[in-house]
Amino acid sequence: MAYLGNSARTKEVLAKYGMSAKKKFGQNFLIDSNVLDGIVSAANITDNDCVLEIGPGIGSLTQYLAEAAGRVVAVEIDKTLIPVLADTLSEYTNVTVINEDVLKVDIAEIVKEYNDNKPIKVVANLPYYITTPIIMKLFEGGAPIESITVMVQKEVADRMVMGPGNKDYGSLSLAVGYYAEAEAVMDVPPSSFIPQPGVGSAVVKLNRFSEPAVKVNDEKYMFEIIRTSFNQRRKTLSNSLSNNPSLRVSRQQVQDALVKMGIDEKARGEILSLEQFARLSDILQSSNAMIN
Repeated sequence: MAYLGNSARTKEVLAKYGMSAKKKFGQNFLIDSNVLDGIVSAANITDNDCVLEIGPGIGSLTQYLAEAAGRVVAVEIDKTLIPVLADTLSEYTNVTVINEDVLKVDIAEIVKEYNDNKPIKVVANLPYYITTPIIMKLFEGGAPIESITVMVQKEVADRMVMGPGNKDYGSLSLAVGYYAEAEAVMDVPPSSFIPQPGVGSAVVKLNRFSEPAVKVNDEKYMFEIIRTSFNQRRKTLSNSLSNNPSLRVSRQQVQDALVKMGIDEKARGEILSLEQFARLSDILQSSNAMIN
């Protein structure tokens, strides 16, 4: 089998089909076999696993996954890549390619059809421009997922794994931390891709919790508080939250809640942990209920 995890073979396939990477799909093809091996190793793929791959491209990572997994279901949005994948994956009987937008496809149905509703592992080299929506769909879509191992922009990877008080800490850090334990796997230089992206990349593994990390009365309300807290991160919580009409709280309510929690009433969102945001959410909802 002629693996695609090198520059010469990748260029050969692209030339054969008269193709180049499409910017609108954020395509950058991996040409580093060490990185490909590292992704599969970090994802801990075995022949008992069903793997969902998002954005297989020309099949570089798919080949490595197919060697290790029992089954691979690859979702590719670019219809022009479907005949390429039929060629590069022709030797693998355990791979199914679905020509769909992963943001529109029913992942729970894929798990039901291809893995009998048992938890799957997700592996992907994600387009940078759409990383967060895909990650959140995977978490919120209701499909049984054991882990998510993804290549993302280094800056996004840093936001996934950072804790309170760090400049990279924000709403994505908290959303990931609510659903999973984030583990930094490796940094990947631009030279590992064709074409080379303008920024560095990194692989992150998200090990899904069986239950969310914290208990909160209203998950949606908490995440609205979190998003509002970081939309203008230099503002105090009392200013930012009271300026969002959908939260229905006054500046005084926020200040009182923070004091009740033993937090400075002039605090900004960047210092609060997930547990503290959950408690703040519950207190503010309770104070709203008392007023109404």
